[in-house]
Amino acid sequence: MEINGKAALVTGAGSGLGAATARMLAERGARVALLDRDVDAARAEAQRFGGIAIACDVSDASAAEHAVAAARAEHGDAAILVNCAGIAPAARVVGRDGPMPLEVFDHVIQVNLVGTFNLVRLAAAGMQSLEPEGDSGERGVIVNTASVSAFEGQIGQAAYSASKAGVVGMTLPLARELARIGVRVMAIAPGLMSTPLLHRMPPEVQQSLAAQVPFPARLGRPEEYAALVAHIVENPMLNGEVIRLDGAIRMQPK
Repeated sequence: MEINGKAALVTGAGSGLGAATARMLAERGARVALLDRDVDAARAEAQRFGGIAIACDVSDASAAEHAVAAARAEHGDAAILVNCAGIAPAARVVGRDGPMPLEVFDHVIQVNLVGTFNLVRLAAAGMQSLEPEGDSGERGVIVNTASVSAFEGQIGQAAYSASKAGVVGMTLPLARELARIGVRVMAIAPGLMSTPLLHRMPPEVQQSLAAQVPFPARLGRPEEYAALVAHIVENPMLNGEVIRLDGAIRMQPK
């Protein structure tokens, strides 16, 4: 699918992977709506290239509906959705203070998994009304963000790994279902990426993590994630699959 001229939704677009993806899509001619709970951060990014920033808690049904409607009013129905919103708190199932509070697990699932599905359902409903593109018949492309933790979750990542495994698990059934309306669904499973989440860690911890990557021995860059999104959108044979973007790392237990 051509990116130029398309309307796009990017969640978690105020920083990190989402911000880099929003910039890339705008540079290639898309009309981009940046959705984020931190609307000020999204607005700062949007001002760089003429996008629009919309406050959105992806885990809230009505908030997401209002955000998608606001983007539609400005840009029309989106042909591209990239879900980058997510959280990654670390908590052991049984810690020093006893069992993990159930609400901690539930919150991660609500944001990372339910939030992803929430935007998928809303964006796909709009995509079905778009005119199919050329001979391909494509109407839309959806890219969700999983994680290598879906496959090699570490100690303290039970909630996060479960949420990302859910994103992996729904990739193929979503692609199969939405094929009838000409919408492709893919997921990217990033490894260790240079995002605000890792930047909060001490420099020596960041360096230690980077050294675990076989090649290149560094943290991944948000721009590399965005470049993969661009290729997925433009390559019509990519559908129903999860692509690891990880420098061949396989995460250790801790």
